[in-house]
Amino acid sequence: MAERKVRILVAKPGLDGHDRGAKVVARALRDAGFEVVYTGLHQTPDMIASAAVQEDVDAVGLSIMSGAHNTLFPAVIEALRSRGAEDIVVFGGGIIPDEDIARLQNAGVKGVFTPGTTLKSIVEWVQTNVTPHS
Repeated sequence: MAERKVRILVAKPGLDGHDRGAKVVARALRDAGFEVVYTGLHQTPDMIASAAVQEDVDAVGLSIMSGAHNTLFPAVIEALRSRGAEDIVVFGGGIIPDEDIARLQNAGVKGVFTPGTTLKSIVEWVQTNVTPHS
């Protein structure tokens, strides 16, 4: 029996309307062999967590450019926990100041990617840090 591919949900939380980066990352992950679900713009943390559980994903990749990462990233993690899905790896990127990275990691964000991060680096991080659920 073939091993299940890693499934990743890519989401844009909040009112941020800039989704080019999220789409580029989603395509790079898909091209690297992962199954990718893209939720589109203007998702609430509850919508993201609900979709992650329904789609049985192994990871959620968040993209935010609006500066609300310190609120929205932890809210997604809490929404996952409230659904018993704390085993889903959460990572994210966007316009995130260096001084906020430790705070996000302490909140449970496993990987944080800032502008200039290569697609190859993100793909390699996922390959190393996300495993498919059985």
